[in-house]
Amino acid sequence: MPIPPDAFFLDHAAGLPLQVQLRRQIIASVTAGRFRPGEKLPSTRALALHLGVARVTVAQAFAELVSTDYLTSRDRSGHYISDSIERRLEAEPPAPDAPRFDWDSQLEGRFGRAQRRDRERDWRRFAYPFVYGQADPALVDHAAWRDCAMRALGRREFDSLTGDLYDADDPELVDHIARQILPRRGISAGRDEILLTMGAQNALWLVAQLLLRPGASCAVEDPSYPGQREILTASRARILPVPVDARGLPPHAIPPGISAVFTTASHQCPTNSTMPLARRKELLARAQAQGFAVVEDDYEFEMSFAGAPSPALKAIDRAGAVIYIGSFSKSVFPGVRLGYVVADPRFIAEARALRGMVLRHPPGHMQRTLAHFLSLGHYDAQANRMRRAYAQRREVMLAAIAHEGLRLASPEATGGSSFWLATPEGVDSAELAALLKTRDVLIEPGAAFFAAPSRGGGFFRLAYSSVPADRIAAGIGRIGAAMRELSAHSGAFVSISSA
Repeated sequence: MPIPPDAFFLDHAAGLPLQVQLRRQIIASVTAGRFRPGEKLPSTRALALHLGVARVTVAQAFAELVSTDYLTSRDRSGHYISDSIERRLEAEPPAPDAPRFDWDSQLEGRFGRAQRRDRERDWRRFAYPFVYGQADPALVDHAAWRDCAMRALGRREFDSLTGDLYDADDPELVDHIARQILPRRGISAGRDEILLTMGAQNALWLVAQLLLRPGASCAVEDPSYPGQREILTASRARILPVPVDARGLPPHAIPPGISAVFTTASHQCPTNSTMPLARRKELLARAQAQGFAVVEDDYEFEMSFAGAPSPALKAIDRAGAVIYIGSFSKSVFPGVRLGYVVADPRFIAEARALRGMVLRHPPGHMQRTLAHFLSLGHYDAQANRMRRAYAQRREVMLAAIAHEGLRLASPEATGGSSFWLATPEGVDSAELAALLKTRDVLIEPGAAFFAAPSRGGGFFRLAYSSVPADRIAAGIGRIGAAMRELSAHSGAFVSISSA
């Protein structure tokens, strides 16, 4: 039985290539059993006319499906659903009285309980998404990344990428990290001191698994990165929050008896304050004296707007106590999901063994693509482009914040791609965020950053990585208006200009 042309449709506004849409539609119909083996498809001419596309678009889609054995081509007859496709068997629904397995008795639920739930997955639908960590596609060099991916998938290199590396990493990428990336942070490291990870989150998980034995204690900055708290909470470690000040983590406040301290010394998360050199030296001295490891998450060192960034803690560590974590999520794009750990060779060897049990190694083609991106100079070009764009956005946002009378909680911070703000007394940031969502604005309320969420009601974070400069002022204007509206009941709102 022939399949009629009107069984197909394309969304010309979807942003997905029409040829890709057609291929996916046919595959989905085959696997669902709507199109059956032996059924004839419309001619390329008839289907192109029905869909309003060029005939070559349909012909290329059919050719791809023939090569993957979804379709067969018969001379002078046309295209048919391949006889080798087995129809997907639909599972019969269980009987209403069938017993169900008791998963509640098998699962503790500790990972789900630790998971952060305040993020908006569909953030792109908002006109003013002041959310941290998302990229502006206009700043990503798509052509360069595509070229590097094609190089990695070329015949000359493809054989090495199709094999299982076991616990090894791409030597070219490791070499470029050692020679190009780490020296900018003052770090000198050999290959046996570097481990690639699936981003900083994966790196933090590996570190926590290795450092925190049952019953161990660790110190964390408060406020701090919510994703780190998720990992540490699920690890069942005893988490000891240490309040930060305008200069980051105060070493003298670190409690005794800990196994590790987790810090974001260069750009404290979320305040963006920078730990001065004297404090860094004091922290390392205490680590040496008390025997705890220092986990340094250097997540955004490229984004410094007041001179050269301070050297990393790892750069001045002479005892080997620092475990350094870096990521390409902010400097390339979040979806690349590649990061690295730099530490003593003994720690790296153990971390490599643990990683091998979980995922062997990050995908080889992604590693090699990134290696080309670094070696051909695209990484530096993109980082410079992002730095210029972020500097402009930062200036525009600072001016808008001042104009609206909003209050910076860390006015001395000079880096990062976000601002940490304080609300007026009587205004809760969660309530503010809920109101702003109805006005096409996303902000990050402060509760998720604190060990005691109630302490976060007076703070919120505004990021500008995904908001173009020409939209920032309007978005900040909406925040200011909502703030004044909420504070009118208490009469607490006082602008910076009149304070």
